Amino acid sequence: MVFPLTIKYGESAFSNVRRPFFGSTIFENTEFELVIKKSRFICSLARVHSEQEAQDFITRISKENRKANHNCYAYLLGDNDQIQRESDNGEPSGTAGVPILEALQLAHVHDVCAVVTRYFGGIKLGAGGLIRAYSNATTEAIAQAGLVERITQQVVAITVPYRFNDQVHYYLEQAGLALAGEEYGVDVTIRVFINLEEVDEQIQTLTDRFNHQLQIKKEDQRFHEVPLNN
Repeated sequence: MVFPLTIKYGESAFSNVRRPFFGSTIFENTEFELVIKKSRFICSLARVHSEQEAQDFITRISKENRKANHNCYAYLLGDNDQIQRESDNGEPSGTAGVPILEALQLAHVHDVCAVVTRYFGGIKLGAGGLIRAYSNATTEAIAQAGLVERITQQVVAITVPYRFNDQVHYYLEQAGLALAGEEYGVDVTIRVFINLEEVDEQIQTLTDRFNHQLQIKKEDQRFHEVPLNN
């Protein structure tokens, strides 16, 4: 089960309804299954922004897997992981919740909840085996979800005569500048995200490249999600 948060050229990827956070989080909610000695370990990952959201997610996954032997979980909340919770949910102490939590910490993700559901396969794994299973299921789920970093970028509005529209879009794509939006009127107004340290240079490059035919204006600064290369 995957709930995508797609970030593509030409689409805005910032949120103006959630509190801002700094650092990385998962790119999309996801589910990953690991089978070890006939036991199924299913890690469900989701972004969360409050303890209530985390608890609601845990409750939903537990209800969907009510026949499972265990629904163990961990979550991190806050820019500095001020809130950290974990539960073994009936597994031997320290063999499930803590390994899940540590996997989240090692990935340096924030505002994420992981629920690892176990369907017992009839073969005991021992404490070490359980720790590895819960840790690996979480780590693999994070890798499958992918990571994004949320950074502050400058929004720049570029007013473009229609005859230059295709050329400007080509330049923006080649420069790796993500779109924040477009408006079509007498001219085209293209809004792009630019790293703060690159704003003046990019404005000068656009100005020179198109012989001062563009109107370029700095607008506000926004949080924007940038995919991280794993």
